[in-house]
Amino acid sequence: MDSSPPRGDKETSSLSCPAPRSSPDAAPQAAPEAAPGAAVPRGGSGTPQPPRTSRPRLDWRVRFGLLALVWGLSFLFVKISGEAYAPLQVSLGRVAFGAAALLAVLVARRQPLPRPGPLWGHLAVAGLLLNAVPFTLFAYSEERISSALAGICNATTPLFTLLVAISALPGERPHRNQVAGMALGFAGVLVVFGIWNGADGGDPAGAGMALGAAASMGVGWVYVRRFLTGRGHSALSLAAAQLTSGAAELALVTPFLTSAPTTLPAAPTLSLLILGALGTGVAFLMQYGLVRDAGVTLASMVTYLVPVISTLAGVAVLHEALNWHQPVGAVVILAGAALSQRTGRTAALRGPDGRPGTRSSRSNRSPEER
Repeated sequence: MDSSPPRGDKETSSLSCPAPRSSPDAAPQAAPEAAPGAAVPRGGSGTPQPPRTSRPRLDWRVRFGLLALVWGLSFLFVKISGEAYAPLQVSLGRVAFGAAALLAVLVARRQPLPRPGPLWGHLAVAGLLLNAVPFTLFAYSEERISSALAGICNATTPLFTLLVAISALPGERPHRNQVAGMALGFAGVLVVFGIWNGADGGDPAGAGMALGAAASMGVGWVYVRRFLTGRGHSALSLAAAQLTSGAAELALVTPFLTSAPTTLPAAPTLSLLILGALGTGVAFLMQYGLVRDAGVTLASMVTYLVPVISTLAGVAVLHEALNWHQPVGAVVILAGAALSQRTGRTAALRGPDGRPGTRSSRSNRSPEER
């Protein structure tokens, strides 16, 4: 999961880190659910049940660091997987293993997938924009550029999301912070590429594919916000269905565009398995738990650590070269993304469809949507 969704109810939809909208304290706590298979007294009679004790969770700060580490290392795993597998195969393996991990959790929690119907059409589009297309573009880009630079390009996702939201969502009017943040962020892109030296930041085609992946995710998050939030399904159910759709789409085209691998080298194969199950599937579950326990604002800040981890991993493990202006540009991009998320009261109180609303509307959603 490698990017931030737009403001609104996006914590119910996908794998990447949501952008801040309100403080963690503004969200009411959902009522605890009965454990699967637990006995429930009927009609108010029966022996009183002893209070349930929940398993202690890791402190949210520990999980925050683990999530940043997992997502940041994803670019390293893409690079290693690409040594033995074609980009489409890397993308297919990543989405398929991620879907398998989430489907296993769905079975364990006894939650259903969405029923067949029009909703699956929207899930297919979300799987294409948020998984199949960007994961494939990142895999192709890392054949040409370093994993560190790909991670830095990924940091532009919140800026693309905001740009598309302003253009496509009704009632979404940009304010000064958003305009200044977008301008600052895209100036950071020029710094990353060393535009004054004729773009010496790496292969232009590879960098363009990485930015195209970020743009695809920006469009995808706006689509999710417009068509998938507020449907009464849990975030886990929607995410599992979205990844399943993306895996099916990639499975349809990959055999026609690539040849089956003749060997399964240990390191690339293990990297692909980790990239899918851990970096795509389990990472979403960790993010969902952070939103629940620490609040959406704090959970969203993991986005700012991802390019730091990806850069350090690329330089330390793969000995990738790093020009001085690339980390400087990354700082400028992240500063622009942070500035663009500093919304005023009016923007913060807009509903998911862009119309004015109130924070209290969150309490009207079901516990599963929260």
